Amino acid sequence: MGLAAGLLATTVTAAKAQTATKDQIRRRQEAHARHETNATRQARIQRTIDETYAHRWEVAGGGGYLRWHSGQDTRSNNEVTWATSANYFLNPKLSIIGDARGSFGHAHALPNNFFGIVSPQINEYFFTGGAGYRFYRKEKIAITAQATGGTSWGIFSGGAGGQNASQTGLWADGFAPAFTAGVDLDYNVFPNLAVRFAPTYVATVFHQTIQNGSSSLLQNNIGPRSVQNNAGFNVGVVYRFGKQ
Repeated sequence: MGLAAGLLATTVTAAKAQTATKDQIRRRQEAHARHETNATRQARIQRTIDETYAHRWEVAGGGGYLRWHSGQDTRSNNEVTWATSANYFLNPKLSIIGDARGSFGHAHALPNNFFGIVSPQINEYFFTGGAGYRFYRKEKIAITAQATGGTSWGIFSGGAGGQNASQTGLWADGFAPAFTAGVDLDYNVFPNLAVRFAPTYVATVFHQTIQNGSSSLLQNNIGPRSVQNNAGFNVGVVYRFGKQ
């Protein structure tokens, strides 16, 4: 009886030890499988990142909003914008930019203008170039800071019913230096296609206008240049192509 009990206890102990060994092996196998799965996932993500940011060119287009300062003594007005750009990447981070934009809106004219023009339509166009630096790049998100400089063309009297800009209190028609700065926030749908949201700052230096035109030092009612600070955003799509 005692011998049988001893054999039974030995058998149970051996069975428990074998089960524990099998459990340990199974846990090690599962951990190894999880490690392989995570490594495979990380490798896939890295391949996608490399493919996304190895493109030589990015072209973008869209539209948005600009809060525009339309005259030295007038209130700012809201404008609808369009924007296009092309980036040539020297490496995955640094790019050369060509940028073209336009904005359209109705200004708040001076209330005492001769014909009683209240909200003449005005248009501005911007043609600039500069550089961008992509300082954050992941599988789905990229963030690029950029700055450009060039020229702008303002049309401030075309919708004023025959009045010129000096009569409505807006900037003088013509060309002026322009500068832009902004941040491109890209959400990558595919390696070669993204959706972009871009807060932007636009500075111009159009001539002021003189309402009375009586100064002997100023001709055609054109005054000195002043800085116009304007801000807004653009939303659009980005297409990437070519290889670095």
